[in-house]
Amino acid sequence: MTQTLENKSVLLVISGGIAAYKSLELIRLIKKAGGAVRCILTKGGEQFVTPLSVSALCEEEAYTDLWSLKDETEMGHIQLTRDADMIVIAPASANLIAQMANGLAQDLASTALLASDKPAIIAPAMNVRMWENPATQANIAKLQEYGHTIIGPSEGDMACGEYGMGRMLEPEEIFAALTSAPQKKTENAAKPLAGKTALVTSGPTFEAIDPVRFIGNRSSGKQGHAIATALQQAGANVTLITGPVSISDPAGVKTVHIETAQEMLKACEDSLPADIAVCAAAVSDWAPKQHEQKIKKRGDASPPHIELNENPDILKTISNHKNRPSVVVGFAAETENLEDNAKAKLTRKGCDMILANLVAQEGAEVFGQDKGHIYCVTAASVDNWQPMSKSAIAKKLTDTIISSLDETETIKSAAE
Repeated sequence: MTQTLENKSVLLVISGGIAAYKSLELIRLIKKAGGAVRCILTKGGEQFVTPLSVSALCEEEAYTDLWSLKDETEMGHIQLTRDADMIVIAPASANLIAQMANGLAQDLASTALLASDKPAIIAPAMNVRMWENPATQANIAKLQEYGHTIIGPSEGDMACGEYGMGRMLEPEEIFAALTSAPQKKTENAAKPLAGKTALVTSGPTFEAIDPVRFIGNRSSGKQGHAIATALQQAGANVTLITGPVSISDPAGVKTVHIETAQEMLKACEDSLPADIAVCAAAVSDWAPKQHEQKIKKRGDASPPHIELNENPDILKTISNHKNRPSVVVGFAAETENLEDNAKAKLTRKGCDMILANLVAQEGAEVFGQDKGHIYCVTAASVDNWQPMSKSAIAKKLTDTIISSLDETETIKSAAE
């Protein structure tokens, strides 16, 4: 289906950051889709892109100064947000996020946003330490509570030479969020998962061999954390249970940190009942019989014997629990026979759908990457979702869960 913004007006706020150059491509995508763009450029944003380049692409004046008599006479900072159907902030710097969260009006952008009667789509971009700072995370949580949508950031190399969370999403991903967002949203309009509870597992489990060694896997937790964020943004009260990962806890999500499969199972059962369960964690199938002391090399250099015990099956336990959620989703990382293996797992576990990824195929995105190629397997169908970002997968899964819950509630009402 063609993505369109025909006859829609978008207010784009560009704040300071190297990612500001990506916003020029975002303007082009919006215009190509039939939308009109007005732009507010902060003083920081002007250090990276010029008002001339922005206005040339928008075919509208780029607004920069709160105290411009001409701009206030012809448009006015309040009218800028009133005339827009949608507001997007890309990049959203830590400073502008802090201003929005705390109701500050210090320049044209923050003043216009404070005077806005619409939720915004916010694409953060900043240094990883700034993103992980508790003040920034608290500000993000506030903005989500106010009804704004946070998309990203993603993980990767940064202009400062560091690596981590803080990269702004690509223009195509921001554009996708624009085209999928509700075009008109009233203050009292309920989010589709408002009042629902969700349980999400993420990351690997580490099973100790001895006090210094463990069995683990390569799961980064990116997909599970993205799913927790998407469900939370749709209104669900989310509990995320995660193994050891290097990424930040999602803003506004209750996060429980564990290490072993046994600990994850207990945390999951403690979080039931729930309406939704998504088991995205890569749980170790086996746990070693743990040695109390570090295993030393022996004189004959022969490798030690490690006795393995089977770990609990968390997905199967939740799927067959007395407090079973209405929708239970599992994941499968397959290296061959994806469809047959995923269908067999669906039946064996008793869940409602399996998201399967063929990780060994040529060009496949594997653990730790920002993209994935998912096949959604249910008892009735196999749906190829095509390669997309993990945040887009999370959004698509959330929409699928919403539809599944609607169908379940419709059937339940008809039976009554």
